[in-house]
Amino acid sequence: MKRSAPIIPSKSEMEEPKQQEKRGSPDIENTVTNSNNIAIPSDITIRVQNLSKCYQIYDVPRDRLKQFVAPRLQRLTGRQPRQYFREFWALKNVSFEVKRGETIGLIGRNGSGKSTLLQIICGTLAPTDGVVETKGRIAALLELGSGFNPDFTGLENIYMNGAVLGLNSEEIDARLDAIVSFADIGQFIDQPVKTYSSGMSVRLAFAVQAQIDPDILIVDEALSVGDAKFQAKCFARLKQLKENGTSILLVTHSSEQIVAHCSSAILLNNGMQFEAGEPKRVVNRYMDLLFGKEKSDIGAEPIESADELAPVTKAEALYQLSQACDAFATRGGYNVHEYRWGDGTVSILDFYLAADEEPYPSAITVGQAITLAISVKFHRDLLRPILGINIKTKDGVTVSGINSEMGDGDFTDFQVLWKKGAVMHATSHFKCGLAPGDYFISIGIATREGEEIIPHDRRYDSIHFVVRPHNHFHGLADLELNLSLRKITA
Repeated sequence: MKRSAPIIPSKSEMEEPKQQEKRGSPDIENTVTNSNNIAIPSDITIRVQNLSKCYQIYDVPRDRLKQFVAPRLQRLTGRQPRQYFREFWALKNVSFEVKRGETIGLIGRNGSGKSTLLQIICGTLAPTDGVVETKGRIAALLELGSGFNPDFTGLENIYMNGAVLGLNSEEIDARLDAIVSFADIGQFIDQPVKTYSSGMSVRLAFAVQAQIDPDILIVDEALSVGDAKFQAKCFARLKQLKENGTSILLVTHSSEQIVAHCSSAILLNNGMQFEAGEPKRVVNRYMDLLFGKEKSDIGAEPIESADELAPVTKAEALYQLSQACDAFATRGGYNVHEYRWGDGTVSILDFYLAADEEPYPSAITVGQAITLAISVKFHRDLLRPILGINIKTKDGVTVSGINSEMGDGDFTDFQVLWKKGAVMHATSHFKCGLAPGDYFISIGIATREGEEIIPHDRRYDSIHFVVRPHNHFHGLADLELNLSLRKITA
């Protein structure tokens, strides 16, 4: 497909965009540095140091006028200037570096400062304090359809966006077919953007930004509106860009996208850098914040004698589970690096894992029947507790999960009041249909108060097991696909 560059209206004919805020508090000196000629190491593309952003919040409109006039008059008369606004710190003392070819995930609750941080890095917003240094061409998807003129066609917006990113007409011509093909919006490429759906807008925006081979690519929740097929194509392109040396900042509320696609992660909370480092660990802290509870020490006395291990029932005498003390550390397959948190009103005490009745196997063979049993003790009365089990890969990708509010099991006993001192026994069975490798089991128990989930004891990645190498299928899990061949002609 060969297209010619469209005629773009002159600057005077284009709608002048709304001026972005460029200044912070007038009493605080801005110290941002944002240039492509920064003397930073060659492998660093973004450096953020002690970055802060403060907004002035006025309760009533007249306070804005007072702030503009009154402090000056008060200084002239020798009085202490009065402040007529409240300070809201969207960011406070955030620092990190991004290396070339690295993908950093930004995660946090709504209002934590993620979008503000990205806008400052892109240069569309000025910080109150701190320094930002960037190296190379930046491409950004900060808001859905940002940078598009709704009255221009998709094709015209491609050339306009390309020009803003520093490409001339010849360079855009060379990339045009790839952009149009990636966006895959058909004849709408020649229609005004204002006629596009939200999905079509983001497809075109991502296609433009990702096909220009930027040094830095920033994506702020833009992919969440795309369908599964488009998201798969986007992440394949992100992987290719990363291999070519592009640094990527990815903002998403999907914890699995952070774990699967990011080299490291940063958790923001109330404008502050709450956690940074290995994606799996950062996501665990995000879950703490998301459910409104911080990690607390859950009291659990060590087992002093085997007498404290009582059989579950006579029918299940093959294994014993503790009904009084935490016995996880005594069991084969226990992961000492588990991540445990909750309010401590319930304790998950013990577990039993077997493959074809072999207790605590060193490795599991595909096709074996797996039994998982756990014991839980209540330290106060609780109504309708929710017990959940998740199986994840070593990279943190969920393979399967179930809880007592879903599935076809008999959960009648869960829908009652559990008294203080009661012990719950739960058993789960499944057939191993997993690819070879390492897997972790997470167990959690919580209750629901309205829309809020109250976690009582959550043991993330507490049980480790290994699936032996095999050649039964390709992929992550066995869906029992079958294949048959039949000759119908000589």
